[in-house]
Amino acid sequence: MATPNDPKKPQGNANNPQGNKPQQQPQPGKPAQPPAGQTPKPVQPPGQGQKPAQTPQGQTPKPQQPPGGKPGAPPAGCAKPAPGKLVSSGPGQKPPAGQRPQGAAKPAPKLGEKPAVSAKQHKPAPVKAGTSNRGTGRRIGQVLIDLGYIDEDQLWVVLEEAKNSGVPVGQAALSRGLITETQLLQALADQFGLKLLGAEELKPGAEALTLVPETMSTVYKVLPLSYKDNHLTVVLGDPINLPALDDLRNFLGVKEVTACIAPQNAINDVLATCYKGKEETIMDIIQALQEGDEGVRRNETSIDLESLMEIQDAAPVRKLLNMVMLLAIKDRSSDIHFEPFEDEYKMRYRCDGVLYEMVPPPRHLAMAISTRIKVMSNLDIAERRLPQDGRIELNVGGNQVDMRVSVLPTMFGESVVIRVLDRGNVGLDLNRTGMEPQMLPVFRELIRKPNGITLVTGPTGSGKTTTLYSALNELNEITDKIITCEDPVEYDIDGIVQVPINPDIGVTFANVLRSILRQDPDKILVGEIRDLETAQIAVQAALTGHMVFSTLHTNDAPTSITRLRDMGLEPYLITATLEGILAQRLVRRICDDCRTEFDPSPEMLMELNLRAADIGGKKFYYGKGCDRCNNTGHKGRVGIFELVIMNDELRDLVSAGSSTDQLYAACRKQGMQTLRESGLKAIFNGYTTIEEVVHETIMEDEM
Repeated sequence: MATPNDPKKPQGNANNPQGNKPQQQPQPGKPAQPPAGQTPKPVQPPGQGQKPAQTPQGQTPKPQQPPGGKPGAPPAGCAKPAPGKLVSSGPGQKPPAGQRPQGAAKPAPKLGEKPAVSAKQHKPAPVKAGTSNRGTGRRIGQVLIDLGYIDEDQLWVVLEEAKNSGVPVGQAALSRGLITETQLLQALADQFGLKLLGAEELKPGAEALTLVPETMSTVYKVLPLSYKDNHLTVVLGDPINLPALDDLRNFLGVKEVTACIAPQNAINDVLATCYKGKEETIMDIIQALQEGDEGVRRNETSIDLESLMEIQDAAPVRKLLNMVMLLAIKDRSSDIHFEPFEDEYKMRYRCDGVLYEMVPPPRHLAMAISTRIKVMSNLDIAERRLPQDGRIELNVGGNQVDMRVSVLPTMFGESVVIRVLDRGNVGLDLNRTGMEPQMLPVFRELIRKPNGITLVTGPTGSGKTTTLYSALNELNEITDKIITCEDPVEYDIDGIVQVPINPDIGVTFANVLRSILRQDPDKILVGEIRDLETAQIAVQAALTGHMVFSTLHTNDAPTSITRLRDMGLEPYLITATLEGILAQRLVRRICDDCRTEFDPSPEMLMELNLRAADIGGKKFYYGKGCDRCNNTGHKGRVGIFELVIMNDELRDLVSAGSSTDQLYAACRKQGMQTLRESGLKAIFNGYTTIEEVVHETIMEDEM
C-alpha cells in the first residue's frame, strides 16, 4: 500500500526531528525558541499571575500532556485508544476528568517540560470529490507517533529503511513488524480524514452498482457502496487513489462523490462477487441506444446548442464513452479513433501499434459523441469548421493518464482521435527498452559525454521519444540542468525544464533553442531536427559545450548522416559535433501466457534470408491467443536497435563526402549490428515472431 514519503532525517540534533512535526517543540530544560527575526519572549508557567497562552484564532486547541508524560500518550483522564481506533469526542459530551473542555485556551508548556503530542480528538469525516488532494497536513510518521503506535526512535529507523529501500514509510514500518495492517489503515484514515470501514461493512447497494459499471470499478480500483440523492459513496483501498473521486464525478455526472477506506483484500473479495450477473458490455449499451432511439435521426447541418448539450449529457452517451475510454486504458491502447462516414460511425483503438475495430454505435450519435468529448476537453462545441486540440486529465488507479484530443472536420462530421498517455505504463528506464546487454553500456557511455550531438532515428511511432525520455531520466541529477523543447510535451519529468512548441505564435524549435542557450543548460533535448536552422543552432550548442539530444526520421543509422548533409549542414560541422546515432523499431512481444513453440516452414525462413542449416538448435515461438492478450497472441512491444558510434574513419568519410553505401559499409566493418540482426536475436530469444521482424526491417541486400 502506497503512502506519502516522509522527510529525510535532518542533520544536527537527532532528538529534534524537524519536518516530521507540525510545529517546532522546545527541548527539555530549554525555553521554546521563537522564529528567526523575532525577539524572544520569556514563557511563564501558568499559575504565576500570568494568563495561559491564547490559541490563535481559527486553530483547534490541543490538549497538553501532564508532566512526565510520554510522546503519543493520551491526555490525563482519557482511556488509551485501542489499536486501530481513534478516540472521538462528540458534541455535547463532557470531557473526562483532567481534560480541558473544547474551546479552552491552551496553556504554554512549563519550563523543562516536553509537550505532549496526542491523537486527534475527532472522528475523520469522509473525503468529498473536489478535496481529494487535501489531507490533515501531517506526515504518516507523525500520525503513527500521535496514535502511539511507534516512538521517535523507531520512526528514525523506519525513515532510514524507507529511504534506502524506496518503499513508503508506512510499508517500511509494517514490514519491520512495528505496526499491524489495521493500524496502518487507521493511520492513513487519520492522515487523510477518511472513515475506516471493516470487511463486514462493505455491502454495496444496488443503485451504486448500477451507476458504476464493473469496468470503471476495476480500472479505478473502487467499490461503489451507496448512491442516494445524487450522492455516491465509494470505498478505496489506498488513499493515493483519492484523485479518482473527481474523475468519477465527471464521468458519472453525479453531484458529489465521497470516499471511505477499507482493506484492499476485503474490497477485492466483494468486487469478485457483487457484479456477477450484472456485467455490461459495449454491445449491450449500443443495443440499448438503438432500441431507445429507433427511427430518430437528427439533422447534422444545423447547430442547436441546447439540444447538443442535452444529447451529450444523456446517460447512455456518457456510459458508452466512459466504457470505451476505460477499456482503452485497461488494454493499454495508445489511441482511440472516432470516425464518421456516410452510413456508419466507426470506433477503433490502436493497441501495440495495430488498430482494432469495436462495435460501431448508431450513426446518428456521431455528433453527440464528438460533443461529449469536446465538453470533457474544454473545447468549443459550436465550432465544427476548424480543427481543435484539447486534453483530458484522469487519475486511474493512482496513475496520471493524460488524453490528448484532436478534432478534425471531415465530409461527414468530425473525426476525433484521443492519444492516451498513461504514465503508469511507461517505465522511463533504459533497462526496460529491450536494448541488448552488450549495447546498453555503450549507449550509456554515449549519453554521458560532456558535449556533442546524439541522434535517435526511426519512423513515427517507433519509440524514439520513450528512449530519449529514459536517457534523460537517467541523466536527471541535481548537478545538471536539463531543458527540452518538444512538440508536444508528452510526459512531465520532475527536475527537467520542458518547453512546448507552438509554431502559430512563433515558438519554433529554432527560436526556443536560441533562448535555451541563454538559460545556462548542461544538456538539451530538441524534439526533432526538421530544418537547417534548427540543425545549425543544435550544432552551435554542441560546439559551446552542451550535450544535445534530438531525433530524425530516417530508416537506419548511417542514413542520418546523409540526411544532415542534404539539409545543408556543412560536413566539418557534422564531424565536429555528431557523437552517435541510434536507430530503432518496435515489434510486438509474444504473450507470455500463450507462447507456443513451432517449427517454421522453408518459406518463412526464406523471408529472413535463412536456410534450415542456419538455424540449428534455434527455437521459434508464436502466440496462440488467450484472454490476457484478447486472443491476439501479443502483449506489449519490445525495441530492436542499431547503434553507430562515430570514429575517425567515419569522420574522414563524412569530410570526403562519401555516399550512403560507403558509410553503411564502414559502419558494418566497425561491427554495427543491423536492425534485421537485432530482430533475429529477438526471435531466437522468444520475444517476438518472424512476421513482426519481417514487417519492421529490411534485408541488407535490399538497401
